[in-house]
Amino acid sequence: MAVLLDTSVLGRLANAADAQHAAAARAVLELHRRGEVLHVTPQVLVEFRNVATRPAAVNGLGLPVADAEALAATFESRFPLLPETPDIYPAWKALVAAVGVVGKQVHDARLVAVCHVHGVAHVLTFNVGHFARLAAAPPGVVVLDPATV
Repeated sequence: MAVLLDTSVLGRLANAADAQHAAAARAVLELHRRGEVLHVTPQVLVEFRNVATRPAAVNGLGLPVADAEALAATFESRFPLLPETPDIYPAWKALVAAVGVVGKQVHDARLVAVCHVHGVAHVLTFNVGHFARLAAAPPGVVVLDPATV
């Protein structure tokens, strides 16, 4: 099975001091052990840079740009990148209309649309609740919590 890694997972992998770092690392190792292919998207890497370079005082990692870029390059080398394609926007548009997505959740809906377009059936995220109603929209995705992998 193919699995999309959400930004919440990359952020925990990048921060050994995070209470959920071990759960993120264990989940990634276990999925690799099972032979699963773990993917990222350009959007996830953009969001990661946002989190990585944002000050810790406002829920970021507070990393220097060079460190954030090095971590992003590591993720990009370890996890295949799902490409941006023209089919993603119409899939996203249909999904947000069908589910009634508003506000910040449009970003999560876009990740689900990327999964639909690329045939990725699973999303690994610490934000399970953010994806719950999106996951049910056809063709659907399975939301995996790193703590339960």
